[in-house]
Amino acid sequence: MKTIAVIGGGITGVTTAYALAKRGFAVTLFERHRYAAMETSFANGGQLSASNAEVWTHPSTLLKGLKWMLKSDAPLLVNPRPTWHKLSWFAEFIAAIPQYERNTIETARLAVAARQHLLAWAQEEGIDFDLKQQGILHIYRDKKGFEHAGRVSQLLAQGGLPRRAVTPEEMKAIEPTLAGRYHGGYFTESDSTGDIHAFTTGLAAAAQRLGVKILYGQDVRGVRSDGQQAWVTAAHEEGGHSEVHTFDSLVVCAGVASRDLAAQLGDRVNIYPVKGYSITVNLNDAQSQAGAPNVSLLDDETKLVTSRLGVNRFRVAGTAEFNGVNRDIRADRIRPLVNWVEQCFPQINTRSVVPWAGLRPMLPNMMPRVGRGRQANVFYNTGHGHLGWTLSAVTADMVAGVVQGANPTLQVLGLLQPA
Repeated sequence: MKTIAVIGGGITGVTTAYALAKRGFAVTLFERHRYAAMETSFANGGQLSASNAEVWTHPSTLLKGLKWMLKSDAPLLVNPRPTWHKLSWFAEFIAAIPQYERNTIETARLAVAARQHLLAWAQEEGIDFDLKQQGILHIYRDKKGFEHAGRVSQLLAQGGLPRRAVTPEEMKAIEPTLAGRYHGGYFTESDSTGDIHAFTTGLAAAAQRLGVKILYGQDVRGVRSDGQQAWVTAAHEEGGHSEVHTFDSLVVCAGVASRDLAAQLGDRVNIYPVKGYSITVNLNDAQSQAGAPNVSLLDDETKLVTSRLGVNRFRVAGTAEFNGVNRDIRADRIRPLVNWVEQCFPQINTRSVVPWAGLRPMLPNMMPRVGRGRQANVFYNTGHGHLGWTLSAVTADMVAGVVQGANPTLQVLGLLQPA
């Protein structure tokens, strides 16, 4: 039986290990934490959102970034201190702007396909992750944003995703608890939400039942390959001697650490860590529970998304911060999220709020790196950015297909990137 190492126990690593195990491979997963999904897959916005497939490589993103650069509470914040990594990433981001429409369509197509895999796996394995299939409502406060959304909807439709424009009155009918004045919205009935941490830990347990060996608390210090065999050097996170493990192949699913691992393997995977924040509002009283939305929202102006997790939790997440590998939770970045809740849902008591920050692994063209590396036995499934959970199940299935042999779908989607 062919042995494969998967590096990373977040959503992409766990889905990849599961998809490989379903194909009969002997899989070992390395995760430096004691549990799965303890970093970027811990407390994201909760959306399984094909409707959020628009890539960021649009000229307006650059203008907004310059406008907001010195505003600490801005939705997009760039630390002006230059580094070669940051400069090279933004140069490639600008170079990818001409592919904005193509990549948005392809991302939508991937997101629609991913639903089938993820929901089928959850049902097959009996995973309870607070799934709520009540759609996602995009809200717009001005005509300009609403009209841009109309153009985006045309691209999403080409990717196989229908969504419909709604009036302010229809928005109120869809989500009665939403306060404020709006120009209009777009509603996608087919989107859903859930708890990414609960899903990932549940799928990790399912993968173990299929025979996946998960080595928790193992920090991968080095990787190498000669094209025939692959070696992973790992040590216990709390200290101790390093151990070298030998495999037939390896798959890098290590989030923001993927760039350094790829360099050791002779590949360039220019991932930048883009920090996002979230708050989980504990709905500890009946008024808060009644005043919190059941339909998921995306506020285009503030770049915030929401999800209702069960009866007593409300998740709000968003913003983007380019500040290197920095996981600090800044009060001036959390406060706007709390203020937004208080303005849009005044019946919610925000006394009990849990803040969080995670690093999204983003490639400059906003497309995940899925496929083979320079060496014949090295593969990648990483760089999903703000759509990691949304895309994870389909890219896991795709890369497992590449490991197994050849997956022509990757060629069609344009995701089999050259080394």
